[in-house]
Amino acid sequence: MKRNKKFFQDVWFMAVSSTGGLILSLTGLSIGWMIGTLIMAVFLSFRRPPSLKMPHHQKGLPRYWLYAGQCILGIELGQKMNLSVISIFQENWASILVMLFLSVVFSLLSGFVLWKFSQTDMLTSFFGTAPGGLSAIPGIAEEVGANTAVVSIIQTMRVFLVVFTVPIIVSSLAVHTANPTIAHNGPASGGIPNFGVNQLFWTIVLVVAAWGGYYIGKHLKFPAPWLVGSMLSVSVIQALGSSYVGHNLIAWWPHTVIILSQVFIASSIGSRFRKNMFIGLKKTLLVALLSTLGLIIAMFVCAFFVSKITGITFITAALAFAPGGIAEMATTAVVLHADSTLVVVVQVLRVIMVCMILPPFFKLLNRRRLRKNVHSQASA
Repeated sequence: MKRNKKFFQDVWFMAVSSTGGLILSLTGLSIGWMIGTLIMAVFLSFRRPPSLKMPHHQKGLPRYWLYAGQCILGIELGQKMNLSVISIFQENWASILVMLFLSVVFSLLSGFVLWKFSQTDMLTSFFGTAPGGLSAIPGIAEEVGANTAVVSIIQTMRVFLVVFTVPIIVSSLAVHTANPTIAHNGPASGGIPNFGVNQLFWTIVLVVAAWGGYYIGKHLKFPAPWLVGSMLSVSVIQALGSSYVGHNLIAWWPHTVIILSQVFIASSIGSRFRKNMFIGLKKTLLVALLSTLGLIIAMFVCAFFVSKITGITFITAALAFAPGGIAEMATTAVVLHADSTLVVVVQVLRVIMVCMILPPFFKLLNRRRLRKNVHSQASA
């Protein structure tokens, strides 16, 4: 009985938190559900209104809500690894690898600047600037011991700066656009398939694959196995299945499911915020703002040179480089007649690469730093 009561209190907390996401989503921002819910959950955690009866939220919502959101997100990202993505990668693999490499390198430099010129620890600095998306990175950061509050704030700041500056700048520069290519049938289209037996069957296959991917990821000690493991397993199954039948296999995956994922993740993260997490953050936020602006400028410079060398239009290169949301950059690409499919391919592959490679790399760096500090103290 007591367990059921806590469960319904959790659901009520998330429902109230999601009102912030609903309000912000009305602006048309696809990540609005995530940001709005996060802001409302943080507000409720600070105020702790008696009507919500939150005594068991001292350590936040139970972690299974975060895991559920991560698993849904992993299935969503894994589905994007279809025949269109494979075809575009085969045609432009060199350009895509260059974009991925440079965008990750510049994000690491941004994290290094934040670490050296603020009071933020190394793990928090690197996770805060990692271009893996607001939905994915904070959950992984929490599992490895970074300050989730700071990571979430910096990630939110980056998303807002990119979403509200990059489309405006690119639009103003795009007086004439060469080779307009709109991939309505690619992964950027975002259409919801009609409900059918085949779509439902493929949904079940992907859910089972995600479940198995979690256990594989847990066995291999992946960071955030519910996200990374499910994403990798669904990617493999989606790519192999589509290649076998000769066309993209489509699951019944309504947008409501993605909204639930954002609400679960944002509510879980926001419920763990405490006021003492924000003590002494003024310098950190200032450095984070400046480093993010520097990252955006560097992205435009890289996009310019990539467009000159490869022949890809500047608009496409800039939106592919942009460390913002997949949906926002893809929508901007369609509106500006850029190659939206290439933009989505680079954005999706970057998220997958960041979630797979960077967390273990950050943990290794942090472990070596701590070991070096211990040896320095012992020799002193």
